[in-house]
Amino acid sequence: MKTMMLTLPTFAFVVGTRAALGFGLGLLLADRVPESRRRTVGLALVAIGVATTIPAAMSVFGRRVPSELPSAQHQLM
Repeated sequence: MKTMMLTLPTFAFVVGTRAALGFGLGLLLADRVPESRRRTVGLALVAIGVATTIPAAMSVFGRRVPSELPSAQHQLM
């Protein structure tokens, strides 16, 4: 098992990118907002969410910390 340690700004960045993507998709599927405005805002939010997915994934998966010591280190202790 691996544990991820995230700083608050990194966590907020990941949550914000996922929220923008989800809200944008929701707008594209909704019927309550006029179509021209819904399409413009929805596509912009989806684009922001998609464009920030790779940096968000890199910041999360680049900070993995093993929760167990490797077997060689167990033998040294």
